[in-house]
Amino acid sequence: MGTDQEVTFAGAGGVRLSGVLDRPDGETGAVALFAHCFTGGKDFATSRRIADALAERGTAVLRFDFTGLGESGGDFADSTFTSNIVDLVRAADYLRDTIGAPSLLVGHSLGGAAVIAAAERIPEARAVATIGAPADPAHVMGMLAEYREEIEAAGEAEVHLAGRTFRVGKEFLEDVAGQPQTERLARMESALLVLHAPGDDVVGVEHAARIFTAARHSKSYLSLDDADHLLRRRADAEYAAAMIATWAQRYVPSEGAARCESWMG
Repeated sequence: MGTDQEVTFAGAGGVRLSGVLDRPDGETGAVALFAHCFTGGKDFATSRRIADALAERGTAVLRFDFTGLGESGGDFADSTFTSNIVDLVRAADYLRDTIGAPSLLVGHSLGGAAVIAAAERIPEARAVATIGAPADPAHVMGMLAEYREEIEAAGEAEVHLAGRTFRVGKEFLEDVAGQPQTERLARMESALLVLHAPGDDVVGVEHAARIFTAARHSKSYLSLDDADHLLRRRADAEYAAAMIATWAQRYVPSEGAARCESWMG
């Protein structure tokens, strides 16, 4: 088992973001940055399990709460997909200044779309892995369909998702609808691994095909078989992490090990 450390850093607009750095017990082979799903968090079971499994395989992982979620500051109603991208870039800056810049980006669901978007702004990112990611961030608008009229009329609305309540602003809808994701994939230089379950009933597997088709080589696809979208079963999350770790060894450097150990003292 590795160890974890609570960290904070400035995100979009200077908002304080809360994160956890999961570190291997032994030598660190790579540094990774993890992006959670829409309205999720760093402490969700899937986030923890993937980070833990990667740490067990020698990768240090930073998972954090996006602006307005979990223990991070800011108002979720003021956040957008673009602010999520900035949060990821700021997280990479934090890692660069401490243990070493992330060579691996991993994102779950909308977090997968976010790491695709952020990759070109993190030059050290040699590999990107997405889990159940939508090909177009605007896919998330389907989850907000019943609230869309109210959001557009009032500027924001209280929405209920997965048993929790959030306030979503009009700017979020406008921002997510204008993301050039296909163009980003076409020019992405990082190696790409697309993980998706054929029976995913939240983000259909056709999104994986669209991501894979739009991206250049090197690219790979891995089926998550009968896993659900949130990877609720521990075995599914650990399998995804194991496959990511194995695949990433071909692309990510291990020079960050000595710097990580020095920073840890």
